[in-house]
Amino acid sequence: MDWDKLRIFHAVADAGSLTHAGDVLRLSQSAVSRQVRALEESLNTTLFHRHARGLILTEQGELLFDATSSMIKRLEAAEARIKDSEEEVFGELRVTTTTGFGSLWLAPRLPKLYEKYPDLKIDLMLEERVLDLPMREADVAIRMKEPSQADLIRKRLMGVHMRLYASPAYLAEHGEPKEFDDMRKHRLICQNPRSAQVGAGLSLVQRLMLLDLPSMLTVNNYFGVLQAVIHNLGIGILPDYVTQDFEGVVRVLPDVESVEVPVYLAYPEELRHSKRVEAFKEFVQNEIIEHRRSLSQATNK
Repeated sequence: MDWDKLRIFHAVADAGSLTHAGDVLRLSQSAVSRQVRALEESLNTTLFHRHARGLILTEQGELLFDATSSMIKRLEAAEARIKDSEEEVFGELRVTTTTGFGSLWLAPRLPKLYEKYPDLKIDLMLEERVLDLPMREADVAIRMKEPSQADLIRKRLMGVHMRLYASPAYLAEHGEPKEFDDMRKHRLICQNPRSAQVGAGLSLVQRLMLLDLPSMLTVNNYFGVLQAVIHNLGIGILPDYVTQDFEGVVRVLPDVESVEVPVYLAYPEELRHSKRVEAFKEFVQNEIIEHRRSLSQATNK
């Protein structure tokens, strides 16, 4: 099959429109249409259902789109490896992690990475869904459990615990719980038990819910939980790393915490020699060392 025709087909399938694909490819709509029609003729099949509102892939079109998507991701991986300089760090690096860790821990530290590598372009994808690294949905992942996918290089970064936090203003108005059962008198703020989250956090939520709490606020990520705690809505379940960067929250019930949650960094085997990946990995490891040092100093004060 002609690669140019496949490339144009992929752009049309991705855009769902001949016009939009033409804009991306810088080709006229008629030129795009001719190439798609020629590809259909060469395959003796129909790749799109044509509607007034756009184009929809047929079953055969879906099969071909899956194949071209895989091809393009492989080409992007090859391009990334080719562009990696032996001495310089530049270009795009796609990093995926959870909304909570990415917004509360990673993003505030990225200025240090850009200061060292100003030509680096980070595409930070914050979502609870586990992206497929071998299929190049992302280059690097930071995950709250050990990755199970094959052909990945993985490194354990640190462990975190889920703990209970509140704002000083909330505690001044409503009192501080002294025992676990005292939580019955307070509003609990936590991730929704039905949302994607680590098992350790879910176990702590379920344990507290057994108290038949009078009021709750559930959010689908820890960033939202933190915002509710800061604004004095109740006592929230949050990862312990928030204590360093957000002084507006204090820990309550120091004996209550989840089991340790391991944090892993992972990337595809084929990016083993990528200078961008190596630079990002070194940056994260150094920030974790600094994070631990700061927590130790705070504890010893």
